[in-house]
Amino acid sequence: MSDYDLFVIGAGSGGVRAARIAAAHGAKVAVAEEHKVGGTCVIRGCVPKKLLVYGAHFAEDLNDAAMYGWDVPKCAFNWPVLRDNVLAEVGRLEGLYTQTLSNHEVEIFHERATLTGPNEVKLASGRTISAGKILIATGARPFMPDMEGIEHAISSNEVFHLEELPKRIVIAGGGYIANEFAGIFHQFGCHVTLVNRSDVILRGYDEQLRDRLLQISMTKGIEFRFNSSFTKVEKRDNGMLHLSMDGCDDMEADQLLFATGRVPNVEGLGLEQVGVALGDKGQIKVDENSRTNIPSIFAVGDVTDRIQLTPVAIREGHSFADREFGDEPWTVDYDCVPHAVFSHPPIASVGLTEGQARNRLGQVRTFTSDFRAMKNVLAGRNERSLYKLVVDGATDQVVGIHMIGPDAPEILQAAAVAVKAGLKKADFDATVALHPTMSEELVLMR
Repeated sequence: MSDYDLFVIGAGSGGVRAARIAAAHGAKVAVAEEHKVGGTCVIRGCVPKKLLVYGAHFAEDLNDAAMYGWDVPKCAFNWPVLRDNVLAEVGRLEGLYTQTLSNHEVEIFHERATLTGPNEVKLASGRTISAGKILIATGARPFMPDMEGIEHAISSNEVFHLEELPKRIVIAGGGYIANEFAGIFHQFGCHVTLVNRSDVILRGYDEQLRDRLLQISMTKGIEFRFNSSFTKVEKRDNGMLHLSMDGCDDMEADQLLFATGRVPNVEGLGLEQVGVALGDKGQIKVDENSRTNIPSIFAVGDVTDRIQLTPVAIREGHSFADREFGDEPWTVDYDCVPHAVFSHPPIASVGLTEGQARNRLGQVRTFTSDFRAMKNVLAGRNERSLYKLVVDGATDQVVGIHMIGPDAPEILQAAAVAVKAGLKKADFDATVALHPTMSEELVLMR
């Protein structure tokens, strides 16, 4: 007899969902979390970041208000107020996640747990616990390069705790995290320089959309240094950072933020001792049922490096619990997973890009709408949105939708249903437009 039917290591989105559903199926469940319940998304990821995005948008909204008849006095931004309110909301959500587990009678151990056998873990306090099944949901962490002076740089984890806003911030990276924080800090009044090792931002997104974001970002005043990298970081006596560069001139900055990817949290878990197989990126290798090469040990979420998105981790945890404890087998479908970049303006995408579609399907038609949102027209803002449909030329099926513009992620969620359902361009054409909205462009492209 084991102490628990399921022991979960890591109380992030995937681990919490798996624990809750397994407990609802009648399993005796425990969770170990050495940091805070809620994981990356709730504590130091998408939730606090999106709140900063909302805060940053007020900069443009307040500037635009005059053209809408509002006499707005001169405004000043108070970073500590936003920072502390965001952290308070994070604390509230952590309490809700903890309450959810407690309501389902899931026991929580606020300490580190490591594997000591196929059905056994050891807590940091020294207690050994047995379990019928073990689920690893330890997530991932920001990658920080091995470089002289790296201790003077920060990752996305520390952004939410800055004492004050930097006047000049340099951001390393070209992916979604780098571009999101570039937009946030720029709107807060910081001088932003984004440094990328290649000459492409947002690799994997549709080329027209990433080119449009680059154009808009540069127009706003965000600077870019392409094909460049850091060789050394030195902190001066006045607190400034001197950044020695390869590929561009050296720079001075108040803050250096690395946003160059994330690595699975697998160190110190006892995986090697138990014999759990790892992939070439350090990720835990699993099959379609999230099972490792050890039959009693499973893994979900970012630690498996399948798709590093919170909703994916949640579905993986749910699928695992239903199958292993509810006799309801189903697997996660990784096709047509929508993505969003909460840049300024935001990007949203689902399905195949034009390049991917041409490589896979051959015959492809594309439809685009390049327009100024009505709100921007009256405000005198020249920023243009771009919507794009990618269509299989042989079947008329819409295989991809890509958007950049205000509220693009909010609009795409509904449109992603149409792509997932395999609807045709004719179905879009037959749908009456909702006027006047930006979303009507999706059904007006001819």
